[in-house]
Amino acid sequence: MTLLTVGINYNTAPVSIRERLAFPAEILDSSLKELWRLKDISEAAILSTCNRTEFYCEANTENQQILIDWVADHRKIKPTDFTPYLYSHIDSELIRHMFRVACGLDSMILGEPQILGQMKGAYQAAYDAGTLGKHLGRLFQHTFAAAKKVRTDTAIGSSPVSVAFAAVQLAQQIFDKLGEQTAILIGAGETIELTARHLVQQGIGRIIIANRTYDKAHALAMRFNGYAIALAELPLHLAEADIVVSSTASQLPILGKGRVESAIKKRKHKPMFMVDLAVPRDIEAEVEQLDDVYLYTVDDLQNTIDQNMDNRRRAAEQAEEIIDTQVENFLAWLRAQGAQTTIKDFRLQAELTRDETLTKTLGLLNSGMAPEEALKRLAHTLTNKLIHTPSAQIREAGANERHDLIAAAREIFKLNTTQ
Repeated sequence: MTLLTVGINYNTAPVSIRERLAFPAEILDSSLKELWRLKDISEAAILSTCNRTEFYCEANTENQQILIDWVADHRKIKPTDFTPYLYSHIDSELIRHMFRVACGLDSMILGEPQILGQMKGAYQAAYDAGTLGKHLGRLFQHTFAAAKKVRTDTAIGSSPVSVAFAAVQLAQQIFDKLGEQTAILIGAGETIELTARHLVQQGIGRIIIANRTYDKAHALAMRFNGYAIALAELPLHLAEADIVVSSTASQLPILGKGRVESAIKKRKHKPMFMVDLAVPRDIEAEVEQLDDVYLYTVDDLQNTIDQNMDNRRRAAEQAEEIIDTQVENFLAWLRAQGAQTTIKDFRLQAELTRDETLTKTLGLLNSGMAPEEALKRLAHTLTNKLIHTPSAQIREAGANERHDLIAAAREIFKLNTTQ
């Protein structure tokens, strides 16, 4: 039995290759079953995200070619088109790799938590498809436990490392309950989309998306149950905003000191938290001079992010130590599974000996033998039969100078040294 994986990720393959090897949800179930039905595969799971595709298997071979051939045939791609980008791991290397992936140590953003949910999704898909067995199923469960321990015992995910996430966390420090706040997001690009997603995850009360192109604002607002306005309407709504995050490509400021000052007056000087993530700036620097306005720029957040990345790198070192221990724990479990067959056979042999001896003893009792004599004979016979084979093997080991077997016997049977 070999645990085997092959895969590609953002480090090894460009997006043009990654998208050709992606396994969308609608084909995942059938793909898993097809992979599992391969001759040498006994268990299978597939992790497929925008940044990686990995195939986890229990196989009767260490030869990764079986997976490469299947992927090539299944995705209609020549092996030579993707094999230069592949990596592979077996057994302990695979175990360590899965643990590191789940902990975010192999992610584009160090310590990011989304990959753990994606790996849980891969487990659930394989479980539903019926392609998991004892070993791979247990490995996934151990992987989730290792990731939880890393998250609990280190600061790997406690510090924001994107400007959008940092902005939202800063907003949480200023406002006790985001559920009671209104956020105006200016722009409709990736940064604003990410900010909206983080705000929704943290329970923001209301989102307004303002953009020069109304249709883009509307499309983004629909995704987050928000309200869209054209950029020209911003002065009419600015006073509603407790939080303002702006990220556009405008070459001139969108919000000046006078406009923000007017909004603050309409708000009766309720605090306004503003984050300008644009370069050049969307919000005039003079806005910072206003009372009741907390203005932060991308540079302010970047300093925090740089410090947080250092914290995550230090936490990653701690995480690697935890993973070392968790890998050994799982390997110990695997080794124990290998001993189960021997234990089962030993117990069966002892039970057969017991039953045979007991049957003979019951016959003696039925023939009139005194119970006390029958019990003594039972004990004597059973003892002799149970120790006969081990004694013969130990004696032969001594004759052949197999001191290792003799030492093992003393350890297995917990024998005290005789005087």
